Amino acid sequence: MLPSPTPKWGPPLSFLVLAWLVVAAVLQPTFMSMVDIWDRSETYAHGFVILPIALWLLWRDRRRLAAVPVAGDARAFLVIAPLALGWLAARLGGVLVVEQYAFVALWIAAVWLVLGLKMLRAAMFPLGYLLLMVPNGEALIQPLIEFTADFTVGAVRLVGIPVYREGTFFTMPTGEWSVVEGCSGLRYLIASITLGVLYAYLTYRSPWKRIAFSLAAVIVPVFANGMRASLIVFIAHYSDMKLALGVDHFIYGWVWFGMVMLAMFWVGLIWREDMDEEAPPPASDKLRAAPLHTVALALLLAAFPLYEGHLASRPVPNPAMVLPAPTAGWQHSPTAFASWLPQWHGMDIQRIAYYQRGEQQVMLFLAWYGTQRDDAELINSRNIMVREKHPEWRQVGRDTLSRSVDGQALPLYEARLAANDEHQRIQVWQWHRIQGKDGISPYRAKIDLAMDKILDRQDSGAAIIIATPYRDKNDADKANAVLAEFLAAHKPALDRLLDQADTR
Repeated sequence: MLPSPTPKWGPPLSFLVLAWLVVAAVLQPTFMSMVDIWDRSETYAHGFVILPIALWLLWRDRRRLAAVPVAGDARAFLVIAPLALGWLAARLGGVLVVEQYAFVALWIAAVWLVLGLKMLRAAMFPLGYLLLMVPNGEALIQPLIEFTADFTVGAVRLVGIPVYREGTFFTMPTGEWSVVEGCSGLRYLIASITLGVLYAYLTYRSPWKRIAFSLAAVIVPVFANGMRASLIVFIAHYSDMKLALGVDHFIYGWVWFGMVMLAMFWVGLIWREDMDEEAPPPASDKLRAAPLHTVALALLLAAFPLYEGHLASRPVPNPAMVLPAPTAGWQHSPTAFASWLPQWHGMDIQRIAYYQRGEQQVMLFLAWYGTQRDDAELINSRNIMVREKHPEWRQVGRDTLSRSVDGQALPLYEARLAANDEHQRIQVWQWHRIQGKDGISPYRAKIDLAMDKILDRQDSGAAIIIATPYRDKNDADKANAVLAEFLAAHKPALDRLLDQADTR
């Protein structure tokens, strides 16, 4: 990381490298999870170069950093211990991104532990740049999709082209379009942030200029992606759907992104402050190694994976779960009303039943997780209603709301599905139940489940989904009334079933 102006730098740097290796070895599954994502995802492939860039930045600042006194600081354990506990909670709760941030933060805290707080402050940007190794941003995909759809449809209407929109799907006289994950612009946004903050650090000296350019690197690509999507739609529309489709769809996108980034960097040069070289301060001779700190770090961190292994060895509960019997005029239906099923994964118990009352039909889907573990999590981004480019169904709407069921408020997600051939629609309600409480917040659910597991309690939970078909999009209120009546009759029995399973 640093030069060796005197042989005294050898021991402190050796112990720092050893501390980093200890963190990587003890928390090896977390480090490898990042590498796996870098390897399989083009969006996060930049993770491979973040560490080399950070090390280069440290080498570039070596003369300035050599003037900083070095002394191990045991006060770093006041931060390291909570970070390790946060890593454990995130790992037990299945929150991979928090687990990975805790890992990188432990690397940064190790600098404080081995080299001291002054060195941590002096090297804050190169060390903070390591946080970009974490593959993060999935939570932004849906908001970015919604923004891109709003921007594009607004641009189309602005020029007078008739357009009909339903969710993220819209129809124009020349064809149909949908804003999917690949159109969200997340890849452009991450690339812009990665390059933008580095450019700001290298080009400016004033903190406010660095902050301003970094904020521009966040805002500009979002609006640029809306313009990109609009331009592609216009090109396709005015070429009678002959251009901007297929491979050139993506080529236009990357060319546009390259032009936007070059323009942003060119404008940023107007206020550059990197032309004048400052004379480096004299090197410090206060260099004290802290071998015991590295040993203590290894012993402390080792306790957390050991406790995780103890919790992971617990047997998975396997209660007998029978869905509620029909009541209030409802009967079991021998056939499904549609080919659609929720795309849930890894559940320990799955139950599906169809009910009918006259012409009314309802599906009840239950996914129960006896304990949270890798690829078997109640809250997981893979658990969705309809996958992208499904051959038969598409999701045309999703809302977060509260419905009154038998006089009680029930928080839920309400999704609207439509068959691609428009022959049928489905109204869907979804919520989860954990330790006798209904909810929809994924963050609260992750915290509750992680705390249950840390305290060696049963961390089970269930996803409940009910759905009913309808024909016309104007009949959604009638479909909601059917679901509310079905729940009023069956939810008490369903709650008892789940609460009994949670106490086994």
